[in-house]
Amino acid sequence: MAVVLIGALLIVVGVVYMAGAALGRGRLSDPEPVRTAPDRPTPKLATPGPTLEPRRRGLGFLGLSQNWPGLLMMAVGVILLLSVVVL
Repeated sequence: MAVVLIGALLIVVGVVYMAGAALGRGRLSDPEPVRTAPDRPTPKLATPGPTLEPRRRGLGFLGLSQNWPGLLMMAVGVILLLSVVVL
């Protein structure tokens, strides 16, 4: 029973960690990312001003380099849950 609870807790903590990491990278309504080089052009937006809907949305927030701790916690949680089912 404890293995199931630890596995479920790891999955939830992994999801919360990844959400917190995405929110911690800067304001979501800011059209320009916080860490951009000065020579990069500003993105073309569908509407003028700060918005959550840029014309082209990059998938940089899904990158493995930023989210590996959360993904690792979720993978260990899934392995723990599957080990209970198999054994």
